[in-house]
Amino acid sequence: MKTSDRIFFGLSAVAAGTLCVSIYFIFFRAPIEATMGIVQKIFYFHMPCIYSMYVGAAVCLVGSAGYLWRGTQRWDSLARAGGEVAVVMGFMMLVTGSLWARKAWGVWWTWDPRLTTALLSVLVYVAYVVLRAFAGGGDGEKKFAAALGVLGAANLPIIHLAVKKWGGTHPSVVYNKSGGLKDPQMINALLLGLLAFSFLTAVLVWLRLRQDAIRARVDEAEEEATMLGLLEE
Repeated sequence: MKTSDRIFFGLSAVAAGTLCVSIYFIFFRAPIEATMGIVQKIFYFHMPCIYSMYVGAAVCLVGSAGYLWRGTQRWDSLARAGGEVAVVMGFMMLVTGSLWARKAWGVWWTWDPRLTTALLSVLVYVAYVVLRAFAGGGDGEKKFAAALGVLGAANLPIIHLAVKKWGGTHPSVVYNKSGGLKDPQMINALLLGLLAFSFLTAVLVWLRLRQDAIRARVDEAEEEATMLGLLEE
């Protein structure tokens, strides 16, 4: 087994263990919030999903910019990995947010400025993933997708500015001086969730890069076999 394989499997084990510890703290150590009750524990998954979506978007931005600059397959693979992680975590963010909204507002969805801009960001990365999956593997298609990956990252700051510019009903839990996370165990549960999702995001990105590397080696082997077959004929 290669050293990189050992590190990858070790990181995967750390991610799994941290997730288990995080779940334990969320459901058995963090107290039940007085206003929302047990539903408030969705926050400990919702916030890490948002954070992981941003990390995936940042990876996609770096990979996209790198591909526009250098045009190598490694940068494109990095951008694809980040974009796919952003989509997965973005959908998890929307699902957990809808569950929380149902309890807080009595509806599954409302066109709040922050929710709307967050949905737009997820759709941009969905478009990126679909484009990379079905538009072909030419240099032009990859550059167009890379430009979309850069554009998607440009929309992310708007999510935070939306509430200040246009108002809205989305709650501020972490920075709310009148409420939020008062109990230390709540803070511990949130920090553990962020740590666990950090490891999970790293594993998912690395796994996608490994898959692309294996696919590239298989394609190269197939091309060599085809060339050898043509030469023999």
